[in-house]
Amino acid sequence: MNNKLEFLCSEPFRLDLFLAKELDQTRSQTAQLIKQEVVSVDGKIVNRAGVKLKVGQSIVVVLPQPKQTEPLEVDFDVEILYEDEDLLVINKPTGVTVHGAPSVKDATLVDWLKHKGVRLSTISGEERHGIVHRLDKGTSGVMVVAKNNESHEFLSQQLQDKSMGRYYLAVITPKLKENLTIVECSIARSSANRLKMGCNESGKYAKSAFAHLALSNDETKQLIACKLFTGRTHQIRVHLESMSRHIIGDHLYGGTTKGEGNVNRIMLHAYSIYFIHPKTKKMMQFQAPLDKEMLAYVEEKFQVERDSEIFNSEFITHCFH
Repeated sequence: MNNKLEFLCSEPFRLDLFLAKELDQTRSQTAQLIKQEVVSVDGKIVNRAGVKLKVGQSIVVVLPQPKQTEPLEVDFDVEILYEDEDLLVINKPTGVTVHGAPSVKDATLVDWLKHKGVRLSTISGEERHGIVHRLDKGTSGVMVVAKNNESHEFLSQQLQDKSMGRYYLAVITPKLKENLTIVECSIARSSANRLKMGCNESGKYAKSAFAHLALSNDETKQLIACKLFTGRTHQIRVHLESMSRHIIGDHLYGGTTKGEGNVNRIMLHAYSIYFIHPKTKKMMQFQAPLDKEMLAYVEEKFQVERDSEIFNSEFITHCFH
């Protein structure tokens, strides 16, 4: 596995910001890498995140070897939609956290991957092996996992240049006014509630589109498809909240839960993903079936069967054109 990454600076940049862009990581994550003295500029090790890069300078990152830690006991399984030597496409269950953090006590998706003996990339560090993009704990659905650093870099670049795309399904209330709604709203951490994000001009640019799929039997809820043009934390939930809508089962961004029934999960599912394979360079697309709980809810509240055209990727894509 190649743990040495080389870059060439094409415009003046702070070192931590440059690496955050190239590695598709947060500024704090790249700052930690720099502190570990694994980054060199023109052959000299640097340990300050604020170093100013000049055009033409060479930056080398030697990723630390992962620590051999014992994963937590895993009491769940994950559906594998596709696997080869470079990547893994899975259907993440609701209630599973993607990667570890100080506040996470239960087994994560990364623990499951280690438990299964899946070889993973190391770019994201010990707790985030293989994780190219994430889903919130309550959100189920399709994810692509990188098995090596080359694949991780290639897939991360597609997130940035938008050649990778994702479509979500959600049940919301009340219904949207238009069949197709586009929201552009920068997102930042909420000052009122640190668990939430919110629309804020000082935040990171974010764009989402929402398309009507079906209206519930009582016309109080709507099944929608969501297309992400960016990948900010809680993006779909924040953009819906900006229009005074919320996802059924969302207790953080949700309004009243009256009349929503016995819902044990947020009704948000990453339904399909498309990307270019890092080795074959062929376009690939995958769909992750709804789990039993969300499918049962949709079938009960809407006149929609599991074999309906609504669950066809081509139909969903067409809704956004």
